[in-house]
Amino acid sequence: MFEKDALALMMNLMIFAPLAGVPLILLLGKTSAKYIAFVVSLIPFVLSLLLYAGYLDFSTLDATTADGYVIDSGYRWFGSQNADGTWVSSFDINYLTGIDGISVFLVLLTTFIFPISILFSWGSVHDREAAYYNLLLILEVGVLGVFLALDLILFYVFFEMVLIPMYFLIGIWGGKDRIYASLKFFLYTLIGSLLMLVCILYLGYYAGTLVNDGYFTSDLLKISSIEIPAEVQWWLFIGFALSFAIKVPLFPLHTWLPDAHVQAPTAGSVILAAVLLKMGTYGLVRFCLPLFPDASLEFAPIMCLLGTIGIIYGAMASMVQTDIKKLVAYSSVSHLGFIVLGIFSFTEEAMSGAIVQMVNHGISTGALFLIIGMIYDRRHTREIKDFQGIAKVLPIFTVVFMITTFSSIGLPGLNGFVGEFLILLGSFSSDHVSPVYAVLGTTGVIIAAVYMLWMFRRVMFGTLDKDENRSLTDLNARELGLMLPLIALMFYIGFHATPVLKEIGKSSDRVVEKVISRTGSNFSQK
Repeated sequence: MFEKDALALMMNLMIFAPLAGVPLILLLGKTSAKYIAFVVSLIPFVLSLLLYAGYLDFSTLDATTADGYVIDSGYRWFGSQNADGTWVSSFDINYLTGIDGISVFLVLLTTFIFPISILFSWGSVHDREAAYYNLLLILEVGVLGVFLALDLILFYVFFEMVLIPMYFLIGIWGGKDRIYASLKFFLYTLIGSLLMLVCILYLGYYAGTLVNDGYFTSDLLKISSIEIPAEVQWWLFIGFALSFAIKVPLFPLHTWLPDAHVQAPTAGSVILAAVLLKMGTYGLVRFCLPLFPDASLEFAPIMCLLGTIGIIYGAMASMVQTDIKKLVAYSSVSHLGFIVLGIFSFTEEAMSGAIVQMVNHGISTGALFLIIGMIYDRRHTREIKDFQGIAKVLPIFTVVFMITTFSSIGLPGLNGFVGEFLILLGSFSSDHVSPVYAVLGTTGVIIAAVYMLWMFRRVMFGTLDKDENRSLTDLNARELGLMLPLIALMFYIGFHATPVLKEIGKSSDRVVEKVISRTGSNFSQK
């Protein structure tokens, strides 16, 4: 359908397309801001669908690069040019982007979630609208750049770029403790990112001496081709993994997340849960495992242990929450623990399950935060005790809430079951970590069913004894239109996950193979 060059151009246009809305909003003012933002956010979504169609064409033909990227492109970033057109530079830092089976679904999720978040904000944000929608559009550029960057410096720029709009979204439009929450979020992520930057600089100089004539290089494809000594990998892995673990967030680095979620505006919580947290797990898969396979194997038991603790701790913490939003925030700690467990089990089933679960969590938890935002806009409270029996006046809301709850706890037939089942199956049969982690992780599924169903019962059923609840209105057309696509995806992945898993497996299997092939090399010699 498209040539590769056209798809590469489309991919890069998709990254920066949201910026087209920024000057328009500044020129036309706040009255048109929400309409401009929504229409402009649909451009990346349409481009991502076209890109996915082109990706499938070339993926079917197996027209991938040596590193498994179906579509990639590169432009010179740093350097000076001679009269003959050749480039002279001490730094090999370029604008390199690419897409494979790991990133393609995260890109689709991102371009899907942003229009939904913007459309939801129409009914809840009425202050400084121009700034609010501009920040959302800039945030989308950063997230898309993270998932598509193939240059470590470029990745770092996009990774840090995300902090700025999210900081202001929480700090300006958040709750009463928004300043504390936004500053905590900013400092946690920034400190971790600076450690990663130091490791990138070391890695760039080290790789440059081996594959780039002594010049610094941050080209991921070049760096992936070198063998790094196991003792060096150990330190580099810690720097990268710590940065990504904060972003996940992995226990015990999770404390910023509940504060950020509770204080953020609804759209901020949806985007944070659906796509920003996946930047951490994506970084582990994209960088830590293929670049530092020996260290990944050595640290796998520790990462799986922390993931398992996160599963149980997040679930137990959710059980005692009185604020619905905080309950869902802690549930994210639990769900992300499953993903980390799947990544570091080093089986094809667990890795595919972890990546599809990134998408599933984005759909299910994003939908939960939307539901919480809808009920908060009506009652201006998130305390569970303030709701009871509202199923009698909100029948449509009840059905939507019920399906989303079942999706979150992993009911068979819905998307959450696919990812969690594959993670537990793969981690139990892993040759590299103990099956005890899978057994303990299973308890998280049980506890999740307890706290989610308990919360749902207390909110929706019982005696309708508050006058404020009797006057609640059911979902309007806009709100129902936001939820139906998410529910459709829950059922589609739940009943027909094979196409998704097939494309993911083409890339995730390469990562697993690269890591486990080290069991007979440097790792076994240490």
